Amino acid sequence: MGIGRVLIVGSGGREHALAWACLRDAPGLSVIVAPGTGGTAGIAENIAVDVIDAQAVARLAAEREVDLVIIGPDAAAAAGVADACAARGIPVFGPTAAAARIESSKTFAKQVMETAGIPTARWCAGDAADRTRLSGFIAELGGACVVKADGLALGKGVMVCGDVAEAERALDECFGELRFGDAGRRVVVEELLTGPEVSVFGLSDGDRVRTLVPARDHKRIFDGDRGPNTGGMGAVAPPDGAMDAFVDEVSRTVLDPCIAALREHGNPFVGCLYAGLMLTPDGVRVLEFNARFGDPETQVVLPLLDESLLDILTACVRGDVSAGVARARPGVAVGVVAAAAGYPGDVRRGDVITGTDALDDDVLCFHAGTARDGAGTFRTAGGRVLCVTAIGPDAEAARARAYGNLARVHFDGLQARSDIGRPVAAGARS
Repeated sequence: MGIGRVLIVGSGGREHALAWACLRDAPGLSVIVAPGTGGTAGIAENIAVDVIDAQAVARLAAEREVDLVIIGPDAAAAAGVADACAARGIPVFGPTAAAARIESSKTFAKQVMETAGIPTARWCAGDAADRTRLSGFIAELGGACVVKADGLALGKGVMVCGDVAEAERALDECFGELRFGDAGRRVVVEELLTGPEVSVFGLSDGDRVRTLVPARDHKRIFDGDRGPNTGGMGAVAPPDGAMDAFVDEVSRTVLDPCIAALREHGNPFVGCLYAGLMLTPDGVRVLEFNARFGDPETQVVLPLLDESLLDILTACVRGDVSAGVARARPGVAVGVVAAAAGYPGDVRRGDVITGTDALDDDVLCFHAGTARDGAGTFRTAGGRVLCVTAIGPDAEAARARAYGNLARVHFDGLQARSDIGRPVAAGARS
């Protein structure tokens, strides 16, 4: 399966990192990113497209005669981009809409975990009509629980509750106030788990899984994991203690059983199965599954990959990927996100970005919410604007390089945490 032209669907730092990795592996490759970012315009061809218009994406892939489509965002997978491309005979790395339900419906994901014996938190699901049953489960847990919107909510549909009143308020926000829109009309209530979190990506051909180096995301907006959840303010790979033996265990107890269960359901999963895990005192527990590469974890995982990402993805599409742990280069990668003023609320756009051309040659700057104006100047165009990634022999060395380079970047209202890559207090969520 010769690959000469690739279409990457999406417009974030993850998609910039995917384009960068593909070009690292195959410098002569022609890469299209749709719709792309200000940063991808410098290494690929950006083409405007609505990522949830599956037919439009498939049409673009056919017109440009691409050899491989790589799906970035969850919404594109849920919208059936893979199905539309497959119907035209176009190879695609990304799950069908049916398989992507492992992310787009938390209830479905819990049912799969239950069937497959995958360790997770105790749970109960329902909509407004099931309020009495949900309230009973909350009372049974003593109010210490997590309320999650069942559908896709841009990574923000999770409310951690410490008591019954707080949990009931969370239900009110989902059912009455529609805080998460249609995604929150149905919820999953789970017991509250504690422990550090780890993300593991498994690249699957629908049968076998090749796992990448684990990562840890820092979700909250402020230092010390305080403040509201975001899409992710930075990441480190690998986090302390997450070695090959751990990844082997996750593959055996989490990823492989999930892939097998989806295949047995008649929904084989070809793509990146992302397991969000918590290392509890009772062992590994699955918090959630995502049906795509994570963001910003991709921006620290791919720079450490010591194999060709493009070769792994094409093997997945062919159906002959080699199971096991992918080789990683030595060291630790730390990526720090620079967010726009107002994030994660109402975001200010249009601020001039300077300094991205002043970074060290071996430090990476992945663009997310950026655009180029008519004069070629980068401007803010979204919540998470940039992710500056550096590699060092250990986390502190990588941190020093990432933050030292981020200090050269400026835009009005820039927000960045100062503790990315450092251990934080064990979280409490599910």
